[in-house]
This record gives sequence, C-alpha cells and structure tokens, in this order.
Amino acid sequence: MNGNCHHHVALSLLGIGGKKKLRRIINEAGDIETFFKMSKQKMKLIPGVGDKFIVQLNRDQALMDAERYLPFIERSGIQSLYMDDPNYPSRLLQCEDAPLVLYSKGQMNVNQEKTVAIIGTRYATDYGKQICNELIENLKDKGILVVSGLAYGIDIYAHQKCMEQDIQTIAVLGHGLDRLYPSLHQPIAEKMLLNGGLITEFLPGTKPDRENFPMRNRIVAGMCDATIVIESGEKGGSLITAELANDYARDVFAYPGSVFQPFSKGCNELIKKDVARVITCAADFLKWMNWDKQASVIKPLLLFPELSPLEQSVFDVIKSTQSMHIDQLSIQLKMPVHQLSGLLLQMELSNIVLSLPGDNYSVFRG
Repeated sequence: MNGNCHHHVALSLLGIGGKKKLRRIINEAGDIETFFKMSKQKMKLIPGVGDKFIVQLNRDQALMDAERYLPFIERSGIQSLYMDDPNYPSRLLQCEDAPLVLYSKGQMNVNQEKTVAIIGTRYATDYGKQICNELIENLKDKGILVVSGLAYGIDIYAHQKCMEQDIQTIAVLGHGLDRLYPSLHQPIAEKMLLNGGLITEFLPGTKPDRENFPMRNRIVAGMCDATIVIESGEKGGSLITAELANDYARDVFAYPGSVFQPFSKGCNELIKKDVARVITCAADFLKWMNWDKQASVIKPLLLFPELSPLEQSVFDVIKSTQSMHIDQLSIQLKMPVHQLSGLLLQMELSNIVLSLPGDNYSVFRG
C-alpha cells in the first residue's frame, strides 16, 4: 500500500460530489497533503470555489473516517491511485469527469500504447460469441490491452477469451473491491489478477447499486483509445458506454446484425446515428486504428537546447504521453494552472508544444 493511501481514501470520501472543484483546489495546493492542510482563507481566493462548498468540505472528518478502510486495503493488496500516479490511466485524465482516485488489484499496465474496450449485451448469442472469438484471436501479439466490465454475456466472454490468448485484460467494477458482482465470475476475476486485474473508483463496502454502473461505464470509455460494441439491445449499459466514448472523442465501432434480432438493434442504431463506425472483422478495426502494422514509424522529436529548466520539465512530462490535460500537468509539475497557462502559451508560440481541443497539449513534431 502506498504512503498516501490515507489521503486518497479521505479524498474519495470528500469527492462524492464536486470532483471538479476538488481537482481545482488540489491543483492550486500543489499536492494532496498540502490540500488537507490548506486554510479556508486560501481556498476562498481560488476562482470558482464558493464559500458554501468550502464550508461543506470537512477534511478532518474525512481523514478520521478514512482510517477504518485502511486495514482492509492493506490486507487485500489494493493499490490506491491518485491522478498524479504514473499508474493512473493517462487517457482518463483527458476526461473532465475523471475520478480523483482509483483502486486496483492485479498485475496490469493500464497505460499500454493500445487500449480497447470490448462490450456488449448480457444476453450474448452464438453470433456475438463468434464475433468475439474472431476479434480477440486476432488481437493476440498486438500489444493491446482489453477493458470490459465483467458483466454477464459479452463482457465476461471477452475477458475469458483474452486469458486464453494471453492478452492482458482489465475489468472496471461498479462496486468496492471487497466483493465481486456477479459472484459467479469470482474464479475468472481471480485468474485475471495474474495478467490484468480489477479497477474501481468505489471504496470497499460499496454495493453494486444500479446508479454505480453508468459511473463505471465512463471509466471504461475514458481509459480506452476505442470502444467496440459487439451486440446490444435497444437499451443498456453498452449504449451508454458507446455514447460516452463518442463524447470523449474516442473511436467507437459496432458490429451490424439482423434488423429482426433484438440484440443487434442497439449496434444498428449506433451505426445509423453515426455514433459508431461499422466493422465486420478484426482486420477492419485494426486497419482503422492503424494497429495492423508490426511497427509504426514515429518521427523523431526535435531537440530544443534553448529550453529553460522549467520549460524542459513541461516538455518532458508532455512527451511521456500522446497528449495531456492542463490539470494533469499542473498536478505533476506542482504548478498552479494560471502560471502554467502562460508558460504553455510561450512554448506553443515557439512551436515546442501543440495546443489540442479541451485544454490538452502534445509535443510539437517538426
């Protein structure tokens, strides 16, 4: 268990509501420990943080309440991940509603170069299973991480097929890590811990209540480059995940099916609404994502010997990922957002970094 786990749990207890405001305050504080010591007077100076929110922010009580979770977390080998942890899913940081803290178990690399969500109906048909077989068999040896939700149907079938093909697979849960829902999938989940694992934003003791699963779905969508829907009815969690992925500007794919089959209606509708691109085999998906090549040729980064030490720090952090949100930069560099914005503007004008939509930045490639 990492040394900041106590603060992480306390932050989870505070972050039930107002995650964006908490994120803003912590960015200004510089780190979590400083946030828990920060005076209310300093908080009031932060734009967008009102008196009512500050009064409701009972940090001392959260720290006391957090203590009861720590023995179980330590005993169970659960890892807590705040946004500045290198093992926190970097793609998720690009989403404004990303969880402040995640909890995980297993042997996983959530920041693999290629990550895809494979999801679908709880009532998988032979047609859906056949699709899943062909898809996952052709993802083998491509260095792709597969994410799903451990639910009945397509989800659990995808996890099983990944284990058969020695593909790392992660399940995002809608409850705490002190239980498993559905319990029937416990043996599969335990095997996944050896090459993948389990992730959740919920503290131990959280039950698999209905309202938790849309929150789970946003993590599935946000931590992946792409989402593939294999089968879905007219309503369901798969469609919610696909819509969320589309909102996050991620690639969404769906397999078409018969207009007379109930569990093809959702996929057909996603395609018709232009939320998802139609695919009929793994080759379609790999080609569209440009993952069908053995090795991609990346243009070397230009060197900027004239960078100041501060600019070099910013450059090095952004270079470590495809793109990074300004809030995450602020967290990693322990620099207030308002100060960082001016520095990024100077670096952009000098063609050192590139500004992307949604306050994201990447390095400039000449």
